[in-house]
Amino acid sequence: MADASAKFLTGNLFKHVTVMSLTASIGLVAIFLVDLVDMIFISMLGRDELAAAVGYAGAILFFTTAFSIGMAISAGALVARALGEGDQHKARRRAATSTIYGFVIASIFSAVVWFNLESLATLMGASGPTLELSVHYMQIIVPSLPILMLGMVGGAILRAHGDARRAMMATLLGGVVNGVLDPILIFGLGLDLTGAALASVAARFTIGFCSMYPVFKHYGGFDKPTSAEMRVDLPDIAAIAGPAILTQFATPIGQAFVTRSMSEFGEEAVAGMAIVGRLVPVAFGAIFALSGAVGPIIGQNYGAGQHDRVRGAFRDAMIFTALWVVGAALLLFLLRVPLAGLFNAEGMAVTLLFLFCGPLALMYVFDGLIFVGNASFNNLGHPFYSTMINWGRQTLGTIPCVTIGATLWGAPGILIGQAVGGAIFGLISLFLVLRVMGVRKPHEQGAFAREGRQMSLWHGRR
Repeated sequence: MADASAKFLTGNLFKHVTVMSLTASIGLVAIFLVDLVDMIFISMLGRDELAAAVGYAGAILFFTTAFSIGMAISAGALVARALGEGDQHKARRRAATSTIYGFVIASIFSAVVWFNLESLATLMGASGPTLELSVHYMQIIVPSLPILMLGMVGGAILRAHGDARRAMMATLLGGVVNGVLDPILIFGLGLDLTGAALASVAARFTIGFCSMYPVFKHYGGFDKPTSAEMRVDLPDIAAIAGPAILTQFATPIGQAFVTRSMSEFGEEAVAGMAIVGRLVPVAFGAIFALSGAVGPIIGQNYGAGQHDRVRGAFRDAMIFTALWVVGAALLLFLLRVPLAGLFNAEGMAVTLLFLFCGPLALMYVFDGLIFVGNASFNNLGHPFYSTMINWGRQTLGTIPCVTIGATLWGAPGILIGQAVGGAIFGLISLFLVLRVMGVRKPHEQGAFAREGRQMSLWHGRR
């Protein structure tokens, strides 16, 4: 092993995948669980327009978060690869340059979004009091985007070092802060949506600090890059971050279309969709975390030339996905009635909730295929494959499928169409991963597709 930080080059791969995914998911689920509690509190206020406003805002906030996710993917992949090569200085320098570029661009991006919030919310289908509430909510949260970016990049750097526990604690503490402040601000001070927004901002500052502090304390912080090094690293950062950001932007654009389509069926349908939107990351947080968790494992082993372990990590990640989705779907089905009561859901909101807690939950195995496929592409030198898959899923896999579903079955058809599109592109992602790692010619075994020479995912098991 080149360096003690490169901890994924030996040991049981399924254990690495499971530990990294579960620890990462605990922090993510903490944040998403607070969002879920937010929705419960807001539902308790008895105003459908408040829940609908959160639904509209969620699609736009997802769009802003996508930028931070893309920068975190780039930082994590580059740092993990450098660690796999045994180059500590390169790892610290790339962590620094990724953070600097990310913070500056995030600041500019958040300003552009902030000045166009009303237009964006109107585009989502919001109008009247719901529009005003949605814009007010986002005006408070959007300026904190650069801080969220610091937190996500810091977490990616920690995971690249194999320190999933500290990355988890950062998001977990953010969730605790949000959870404590929510009832105080929403009910205690009577601030309603304003209170929920302020609690979210406080959580982002907590995550930012708690993610960056361990990087400095335990891993030497950042090596101050020279202007020449900033220029040298930019192409490598952009090569992953550019496609990764484009990849992440696809999801909120697809969700925006879904939100717009759902708005045609009234605020009750939008509120139901918002409830489902809060349940999804809580139930499947481990699957969302899997992409960021398996990326460093693949990146370190790829950097060290251990291609058998790269293939094994992908295989074990898929096994983990299948087991988690089945278990979560069963739990949702058993809890569907209490959940409906918890959110005070009525009419169409109940219909959508029961549909999600039934067969549609099982369809998230295909989203797992996409997440793990994206992590593989980003760490094996094919980030544009991730872009292609996500944009295809959110356009060709969303617009026609959702339109057909809405025409045939109304509001429930929107969720059905969205799930069918995900299944189609999940299978396409699997096919592409197998090609990247697959045998083309017998004499070409031993190298990956970056050089055009590919190896079978299952070679050695046949």
